[in-house]
Amino acid sequence: MTTNGRYRVIIENVQPIVDNGLHPAKLTIGERVDVTAAIFSDGHDHIRAAVMYKKGKEGKWAEVAMKHTSNDEWIASFYLNEKGEYFFTVQAWVDHFETWHDGFIKKSEAKLDLKVELLEGVVILKKLSKNNPELISVTRKLEEAKYAQAIDLVKDENFSALVRANPLKEIVTEHGAEYSIIVEPVKANFSAWYEFFPRSASLEPGKHGTFKDCQRLLPRIASMGFDVIYFPPIHPIGKIHRKGKNNNVRATSEEPGSPWAIGSDEGGHKSLLQALGSLDDFKRLIAEAKKLNIDIAMDIAFQCAPDHPYVKAHPEWFMQRPDGSIQYAENPPKKYQDIYPFNFESENWESLWEELKSVFLYWVDQGVKIFRVDNPHTKPIPFWEWVIAEVKKKDPDVIFLSEAFTRPKIMASLAKIGFTQSYTYFTWRVTKSELITYMDELITSPSRNYFRPNFWPTTPDILPYHLQYKGENSFILRFALAATLSSNYGVYGAAYEFYENKPITDKEEFVDSEKYEIRHYDWKRTNRMTDIMTMINKARKENKALQSTWNIQFCTIENSNLIAYLKCTDDLSNIILTVVNLDPDSSQSGYVQLPKVKLKLSDKINVKLTDLITEENYTWAQEWNFVEVNPNKMPFHLFKLTVQESNM
Repeated sequence: MTTNGRYRVIIENVQPIVDNGLHPAKLTIGERVDVTAAIFSDGHDHIRAAVMYKKGKEGKWAEVAMKHTSNDEWIASFYLNEKGEYFFTVQAWVDHFETWHDGFIKKSEAKLDLKVELLEGVVILKKLSKNNPELISVTRKLEEAKYAQAIDLVKDENFSALVRANPLKEIVTEHGAEYSIIVEPVKANFSAWYEFFPRSASLEPGKHGTFKDCQRLLPRIASMGFDVIYFPPIHPIGKIHRKGKNNNVRATSEEPGSPWAIGSDEGGHKSLLQALGSLDDFKRLIAEAKKLNIDIAMDIAFQCAPDHPYVKAHPEWFMQRPDGSIQYAENPPKKYQDIYPFNFESENWESLWEELKSVFLYWVDQGVKIFRVDNPHTKPIPFWEWVIAEVKKKDPDVIFLSEAFTRPKIMASLAKIGFTQSYTYFTWRVTKSELITYMDELITSPSRNYFRPNFWPTTPDILPYHLQYKGENSFILRFALAATLSSNYGVYGAAYEFYENKPITDKEEFVDSEKYEIRHYDWKRTNRMTDIMTMINKARKENKALQSTWNIQFCTIENSNLIAYLKCTDDLSNIILTVVNLDPDSSQSGYVQLPKVKLKLSDKINVKLTDLITEENYTWAQEWNFVEVNPNKMPFHLFKLTVQESNM
């Protein structure tokens, strides 16, 4: 027999783990860890359990007691306040001290003789009392006390507290496996992205923008509260088969082409488009942005224009067709003649992997800390797992955003193997039921342990049908949802700020797309959206409750056009209630129910509310409260709640 029959406790379904421990769970600095498990044993003996955790393989174990919740489910919660890799496991045991004490109390209430039980208690206390002055003293008192006094001593609340504080750990069942958690920088879970094309950054109409123009825009974007500026590719653009306006297969000599068609005689993925400026200009832009607490996010698109230097130097990295041509990118019936995809089945795949890794490392050396990766689902997942790990060896703080609008299992796999954040289906979740169902899926499914959503209302590739030809109220309500439902969100910059809404007929694409032409924006202009972006970003930075995606609780509200949700810190020191009108054209009203248990409200409710956008103040004195949202005034309420002390 290999099993030790003395071990009676069973430990099952330990969480948070990813694919049975194949990949680490993800957290950020300061986030709460909730370790749960199913723990049970035979009979009616009392069980105790603990989580053991440490930082790094060589760290010293710390112990946190687990609490029984219901139906053999146990939980322990604690916080990890340093970045790095942690390991945890679970252990449990039959606690004969607590079992004895519980039985003693029950027998005492039944007026049974307890002389032997008192002797048993002394034996247990002596096991526990080594080098513990308090337990030594209690043991002596129990031995010396008369029968009635001894019973009173054991039944006293102080003795009960002593039992809870001193578990008797004997024959401890170890779960056996150690699981890992990666704790990443705060920005991995809390960021606000503003995307724009550097070539459209000029203040002068008809002029190609430069990095110096981008630098002049930094104070504007910083004042709006964004902390990540994302640039589409800034490399040389291919000249062969260059795309023209509206994806025309023939470009004029004046047309700039798509930035995603990377590479020309000017260079490739480690070069910059000359019209934007020099490497020194780019590094200066990164440094100036850092002074304003902004990171520059760089687009990595692993594909090549026909005149990319890789095509001539390494033809073996591309798919060769029988007629001698190289296979360009296709998504039938769509054709992308200006792009050659890499052939990851090449016999020289190792040299390809190494070269692509060097692209990341080169830009990390220039000061880039965030990469938005284009279409990662069209490259092998094992490659991403390897290259992300290699980059993080150099700099563990690098953030990777996955632009994978694809099937759920592929999106999940990319997150598991290392991508920090991911684009999501939020872009197409419109109705109240769709939004609630999707948020519940993100928060309560196993993906919670590894998938960090980043909500974008639009992108340069996507103008969803519900925003086509719509006015500012539609844009504002979708922005408010993105920025308050998710702690990571982004906007397609000035195009969103100034309500670009004209599509190609019957497509979710912009007409006159900025992907194929230089756009001029009046960067000195502001509007209602500019102000709202500024106010919401300010609220997000000042209210810790808005800095997590995972703390959301939807509130009942009797109107299908109104969606209401609460976000709180664990200690309820910061409480935010958001109510959004999903109807951009008409006022909507209803009664919203305050979650009394969550907010620890008594029957005498006294809650003060301040709308952080309009600065209006309200007092609610009951569980159900009337709200009205007029979209022409503001399509949403962003309430900060203060619960009076008498209710806490």
